[in-house]
Amino acid sequence: MAHHHANDIPAHLLMWRRVREYAVPPSMIETATARREVGDWAGACAAARIDVDLDLRAVRDRHGTELVTRLRADLRRLAPDLLRWHMPRIAPDGRLRPGLTTSLAGYRGFGPATPQLVIRTPPAWADGGQRMSLALWEGRPGDGACRHHPHPHPDRRFRLDLHRHLWDASLSGELAWRCGVRGALPATPRSILPDRSVRPSSGWAVTRWAAEAELLIRAEGRFSPAFAVRLGGGGHTVFELVAPDVSHVPAFRPTRAVLPPQEIAALPLLPEAAARTLPDLALVRAGLVAPGRLHPLVASALGVSGHAPVDGPMPGPDDPHRVECRDEIHRIALREGVLTAVDHDPEQLRRENLLVALGGPPLPCLRAIAAAHREPEALAAVRERLGHGDIAGALTVIEGLLGPRAILRDGPLRDELRSVAARLVEHGLFRSGLAAAPPGHGAAKDGNAPVVGHTLAGHRPRLDRRTDRATRAKRNSRSRPRTGLFH
Repeated sequence: MAHHHANDIPAHLLMWRRVREYAVPPSMIETATARREVGDWAGACAAARIDVDLDLRAVRDRHGTELVTRLRADLRRLAPDLLRWHMPRIAPDGRLRPGLTTSLAGYRGFGPATPQLVIRTPPAWADGGQRMSLALWEGRPGDGACRHHPHPHPDRRFRLDLHRHLWDASLSGELAWRCGVRGALPATPRSILPDRSVRPSSGWAVTRWAAEAELLIRAEGRFSPAFAVRLGGGGHTVFELVAPDVSHVPAFRPTRAVLPPQEIAALPLLPEAAARTLPDLALVRAGLVAPGRLHPLVASALGVSGHAPVDGPMPGPDDPHRVECRDEIHRIALREGVLTAVDHDPEQLRRENLLVALGGPPLPCLRAIAAAHREPEALAAVRERLGHGDIAGALTVIEGLLGPRAILRDGPLRDELRSVAARLVEHGLFRSGLAAAPPGHGAAKDGNAPVVGHTLAGHRPRLDRRTDRATRAKRNSRSRPRTGLFH
């Protein structure tokens, strides 16, 4: 693997390198793949930390067996570990984009609102464990597990129903030509783009926009060739497809007319999966990730191979730490599941620990053991794993360093584990519907007013377009008493 200076590597590539190292560990891929291959799609979702908010019997009762048959076929093809690999993420930590509802597949012909298989991420305040949830969105707000989700409607910017190769194991081979690696003709804009930073070298898949826009417009049944792309800074730029040239290469150009914001909002929006390049290609080409570190389905589709570099060995009985203690070099290693000063006999250690408890100075060996428990050398790696929800992997690292029988002492490591435990509780409360808003959200300035949902107790919220029909009718009724008359 090539060596780089940190200052020479773009920040987004550094983020994606951490994501590829920690977010989808090999153990998750192996377990999810094994369960998927035997038809256990629910077990594969559990291995990939995806909660299933989907009742196939209830779907059959509402829509019939045809929809259930199609839905079950998609669930059997779902590779949840591959989906997690390709989910949208945010800088700088590379965690899952919070509060997102992403469409994986749509099923037309089953009611006025097309049912969609969706994957949801919790809001940022409840993202403990980086878990996701799988559900069927039927266009009815407030239904089922999505009633407390901040954005239950599928997001058209982060849709994956037009990019099934990013989650469907049977179509993962399409990744190569969908990202322009091979088997696809490059498309180039016929005029200068308005933003000079929008070039393939800057992470934008400009050469694929025309072909992807054709798929998008066809899927939405539009007749206009115009489409929008969300560029940096939150602005939208409008382009239009133009007739192919003699080589039948699709092309596009910026629209000549300036459209009002309402018309731009109604145009088909090119999804992020089509607008940007695949980060894995840039990582491999820059030597930041070895091909063997890629997801197997991604590596197979891109035609790269290799073996993952072996991580450094964990400290063990045969690989001790060495500490200068009393003008000698002493060893610290795991013995019977505990990090121990090997060159001190148990009776001496017992006396020294007693002296420390009484306020005496500890031996260098004991100071090294205490430091390893409070802030081990691999604390950064432990934090990354915990941040991406790989709690089992983090505990494995800790056990390899301190032993499975270690008792953690007060310090950064214990604080990290306590923080993760608290965030898991918050996520559980969010999932159960017992906490629909961040702690303290909507509280009074003095902090003493209780929180009920998103408003204060006793506070009458304003009527707006999100107010349900029953509340609106009650508030607008002339027959309801006016409390002000009785004061």
